[in-house]
Amino acid sequence: MRDTPDWKGKTILIVEDEEVNQFFFKTALRITNARLLFAVDGGQGVQLVEQHPDIDCVLMDIRLPLMDGYEATQKIKEMRPGLPVIVQTAYALSNDRAKAIDAGCDLFLSKPIKLDLLFEVLDKYLNN
Repeated sequence: MRDTPDWKGKTILIVEDEEVNQFFFKTALRITNARLLFAVDGGQGVQLVEQHPDIDCVLMDIRLPLMDGYEATQKIKEMRPGLPVIVQTAYALSNDRAKAIDAGCDLFLSKPIKLDLLFEVLDKYLNN
């Protein structure tokens, strides 16, 4: 793996309802010094974006309770069109990818996510 990125001063919102996936992101991103916020459904994710204008990037799951990732992405992009939303999902059918792009996501990652790829993608959006 390449050098660990230092994202001190950056805030990443992770919208993910599965505890094991939350643990993965928390563990993987802890070493980057980024501030991590977590939401367990799309509505909570939208609310956190409203409440925290300092969010620099969103990792969005698709299959979420109450409000799915597509709708949450659309609402986030309406509020903050320039905020990068990276969809991360285990349901990586071509239809899902197209729907995510149509909803306004900037990039689509399939689970399981490789750590090197996660760092590379986040670095692109956090250090643009």
